[in-house]
Amino acid sequence: MPEYDFSGQVAFVTGAARGQGRSHAKLYAEHGADVVIVDVCDSMDSIPYNLGTRDELDSVVEAVEDRGQDALALECDVSNEADVEEAVDQAIEEFGRIDFLANNAGIFTLSEAVEMSEAEWDRVLDTNLKGVWLCAKHVGKHMIERGDGGKIINTSSGYGLVGGLLEGHYTASKHGVNGLTKTLALELAEYDINVNAVAPTGVDTPMMEEFVEVYGDEILDEVVELTGPWNIFGGGMIESRDISEAYMWLSSDASRYVTGITLPVDAGLSAK
Repeated sequence: MPEYDFSGQVAFVTGAARGQGRSHAKLYAEHGADVVIVDVCDSMDSIPYNLGTRDELDSVVEAVEDRGQDALALECDVSNEADVEEAVDQAIEEFGRIDFLANNAGIFTLSEAVEMSEAEWDRVLDTNLKGVWLCAKHVGKHMIERGDGGKIINTSSGYGLVGGLLEGHYTASKHGVNGLTKTLALELAEYDINVNAVAPTGVDTPMMEEFVEVYGDEILDEVVELTGPWNIFGGGMIESRDISEAYMWLSSDASRYVTGITLPVDAGLSAK
């Protein structure tokens, strides 16, 4: 795997108590960054599975510290501007800077667009799209004021590049992330801030495991049958580390002239 030197730098990772966010936090630490570990640590209306817990959040702190780096755990609802502003302020008070924003927090449910409740639509869009904007807004302001650039990386999805059956709200949110990424890249370029997105296919995470428990293998099989396999190499879901490696590259100087893109790490999902 590539080696990067993020010594003296700080990553702010949302949705970091478990899954992809946890993987990103650990890999940033492996490459020498201190990490702000952010998660809502609470249940949400209209979401029928668990989100990260405080114990899981604290275990990521231990994992970062085991790699020789400092960590700060913060509970924050990314869809709430006051929460986001407070979390960013606490991170800067603790570490003095934020160099990388890993805008990873996201949720999803299954529902036909014509049957979906307004609350379900709002909850997914508020977290997946509004939350990305709010974090980029407040971390971006800090990066502008600091004056030495930065990297913002947003989690999109393979369904941000194609249509997603029974996921109109999720698909809309991720297409929105791609458009927001382009606009932020244009607006922040003069401050040497790169803004990109990563679009994963299905990733083997606790959220996906609980998703299958709630909805059942049958509905998942139906989605895959109609949209095509999430992994054209013939395997199942990919690993969080595969997504984290893309995050590390986009955080590094190796990608200094890469901005405004959505990078598929989707095992061929969008190639069909």
